[in-house]
Amino acid sequence: MEEKIDRNDVIKKEARGLDDYDLGEVQEVDDKYVITKKGVVDKDRFYIPREKAIRFDEDKLWFDVSKDEAKAYKRD
Repeated sequence: MEEKIDRNDVIKKEARGLDDYDLGEVQEVDDKYVITKKGVVDKDRFYIPREKAIRFDEDKLWFDVSKDEAKAYKRD
């Protein structure tokens, strides 16, 4: 993720992958990962490497991650 993107600005914003794939809502940003949560009942968490973030447009944080790639970043 570009350093000019403030971590606090992306918390509680939508996270999207390639082809507008829904990665949920940004919950936390640490030194290595952007952690997102998707779902209301069945909640999935994604730990996406920060370097996969490609842009932030004030409403959404976009990642260079496909739907299939996202499965590798999914954790309980």
